[in-house]
Amino acid sequence: MEKKSFAGMDCSVAQCLDVVGEWWSLLIVRDAFLGFTRFEQFQRRLGISRNILDARLNRLVASGVLVKVPYRVHPPRSEYRLSDKGRDLWPVLTALRQWGDRYSAPAGPPVEMIHRRCERVTTAVMTCEACGDVMTYRDVDVVAGPGRDEAALGARATPGGSD
Repeated sequence: MEKKSFAGMDCSVAQCLDVVGEWWSLLIVRDAFLGFTRFEQFQRRLGISRNILDARLNRLVASGVLVKVPYRVHPPRSEYRLSDKGRDLWPVLTALRQWGDRYSAPAGPPVEMIHRRCERVTTAVMTCEACGDVMTYRDVDVVAGPGRDEAALGARATPGGSD
């Protein structure tokens, strides 16, 4: 199946998928958060073919999610570290992990993220930046942002449709 590019689509979700929507890419980013940085580590952990891994790492570097940092001159070797853009994927991966824990892990979560300070399991929750309220999709209205015309959005959308 040929991959479709979402580069021309006026949607931030589609733009994100264009960069990290391929499953190997997200698993590479997950492993980078776990502290793995070297090609051989990613290859061993993921069981991915070397040519696919090379292509995904190059794409993540080109898109600014990872940075390639040399660690040996002869022979030349580099490691891959998360950039600020890559580190900003933390809540995305956390939410995906939580969804997987709930719907795809009948025996329970394979891993848990423990907050170092209080030693409790952490969760990703959406909160209002202004008032701090915890929110669900039912608590928001979708309106045109500064990068889009109101007319392009159509009628004012309500997430989740009608109840």
